[in-house]
Amino acid sequence: MDAEVAPPRPQPLYRRLAFWTVFVGLIGVVNYAARFSGGRGGSKGVSHQEVYSYSTFAGGTIIYAIWLGVVLLICTDRFDLLALQWPRGWGRALGLAAGVIAVTLVWEGIVSALPLPESPGKEQGITNVHWEPAHAGAFAANFVLFVAVAPFVEELTFRGAGQSLLGFLGRWPSILLVGLAFGLAHGLLEALLVLVPFGIALAWLRDRTDTVVPGMFVHAFFNASALALIFAR
Repeated sequence: MDAEVAPPRPQPLYRRLAFWTVFVGLIGVVNYAARFSGGRGGSKGVSHQEVYSYSTFAGGTIIYAIWLGVVLLICTDRFDLLALQWPRGWGRALGLAAGVIAVTLVWEGIVSALPLPESPGKEQGITNVHWEPAHAGAFAANFVLFVAVAPFVEELTFRGAGQSLLGFLGRWPSILLVGLAFGLAHGLLEALLVLVPFGIALAWLRDRTDTVVPGMFVHAFFNASALALIFAR
């Protein structure tokens, strides 16, 4: 049997990579500026006022629309860089996705037991919120924003364009760098202990399945879990 030949590395696309790096860097700078100016920073934190506000949905939708537009411009004429296609085998993809979920949950449990100044969940704004049926419509709109829109755009940005553009460095360098960029873009500190490994796990899943779609489902699962936790605490 012939030895397995590793696929050739993609050719570097330096200009597109430079634009992607600057764009992702700006997202991180904005979020860290919010973090250190007294805000929570990050894109996953939701408070009582935000989760029940239509303005959160409207503002978030506009931001993610602009965000997606920039990513699509970076990938102009090379939309294959987004890796947006169905998995070749759904059974295998779902099995790998379930493994990522299990490992991430275990890791989150370990991190939650560490004596940190502020827990990652609290830093992300996952706080106690009482259910208010009168504002169910606004909550449903924000649920769509955080559970559908955010994972779609963020996965295309990091595990799609970013991982493709960094692919010339090799499999593991691109996976690790994408995970690091994903964590830093959220503008948080203690939560990096969860976000960076989560970003790496999603990048590994993308590498194993050659598509961002399974990662979108995993990402959506954890965002939905975070929203559920604000009512459980």
